[in-house]
Amino acid sequence: MCNPVEYLNGKKILIWGFGREGKSTKNFLDTFCPDAKYDVYEGNREGVKDEEYDYVFVSPGVPFEETDPKFTSQTQVFLEAFGDRTIGITGTKGKSTTSSLLYAALKAASGREVCLVGNIQLPCLDYYGEMMNDEQELAVFELSCHQCQRLTVAPHIAVFLNLFEDHLDRYHTVEKYFEAKKGITRNQKADDVFYVGAEVPDFDVKARRIVIDDTAIDEHFDLMIPGEHNQYNAEFVKRIACGEYGCDEGKVREAMKSFSGLPHRLEYVGEFNGIRFYDDSISTIPEATISAVSSIANVRTVLVGGMDRGIDYDILIDFIPQHTDINFICSYESGRRVYDAVGNSGNIFYKEDLDAAVALAKQITPEGGSCVLSPAAASYGYFKNFEERGDYFKGLVRN
Repeated sequence: MCNPVEYLNGKKILIWGFGREGKSTKNFLDTFCPDAKYDVYEGNREGVKDEEYDYVFVSPGVPFEETDPKFTSQTQVFLEAFGDRTIGITGTKGKSTTSSLLYAALKAASGREVCLVGNIQLPCLDYYGEMMNDEQELAVFELSCHQCQRLTVAPHIAVFLNLFEDHLDRYHTVEKYFEAKKGITRNQKADDVFYVGAEVPDFDVKARRIVIDDTAIDEHFDLMIPGEHNQYNAEFVKRIACGEYGCDEGKVREAMKSFSGLPHRLEYVGEFNGIRFYDDSISTIPEATISAVSSIANVRTVLVGGMDRGIDYDILIDFIPQHTDINFICSYESGRRVYDAVGNSGNIFYKEDLDAAVALAKQITPEGGSCVLSPAAASYGYFKNFEERGDYFKGLVRN
């Protein structure tokens, strides 16, 4: 591992993108690279005058595929410094919950300090000083496909939970999306470890590979969070905590049992007029929506729809007519697409927006039933992010 401050300090740097991570990069440079000069830029590639800079920090939300090492990222710099103490977790579904479960388990049972970084928590370089001061501290890093895509370094333990069609608005094909995800293990070495779900297509890695098959898990974890998919996530956590860090299994199980879940992930909102409402705004693919239906008791209404990124909705389109006891209320662009494809089925409705969808849900969901927001679509164009969408839904429900 290297100390990136040694090559960044004194250089001229561009911060490309100034959201949460861009602001964190500025704070990192101010604190650890006082002799560096930097500018901030928000715009497209044509406006980046990279010849004027030694390094360009690219925020994950910026679509960018060039391999020039001048273009770097927070994830790259953090793993250069602390990759040997990092567990990186990616996958289309479940990476936030698995990261949180593993963080809780290691915190309770490893005897070491642990930080949780990435999209789920603070940007990773916010923990740079803390990780430098404690050479035993571990980092659990939730990694998106955008963060994995251009890495030239890797976490010591890489986790690839699953792969479903997603983010086609940026990657256009499943193959390119998969290629971006594979960046988590691309630069691992023989003494590193790669945990992978059995349904992830096979590909060559140098690390020691450990495959976990969700159909072959023969034990049950006592969890507060619902859904069989979380039993699968818990199996990864137990294997990593006990197998790689020598944690006591009893302590690991107790830590996972105490975990109450994350906001907007099958989150129980409350019971109103005899209807139980759940916020699963994190759902951006149809498989997640179908999983929500099987994870929550007595689902009678599902709210779907958002930005149409061109992903395949056939699995949901086939699912809806087969479950006539459940109402599906569609909204927005992708909701219109699903509604039109399903056709004349008595259990599907279309409403222009979430306000109208929730109003209808309150009318048609029977007392004692559950209503879940599980959109199977991104929020962009209608809400800033899935968190804002979930919070808005909860406000509508409580009103």
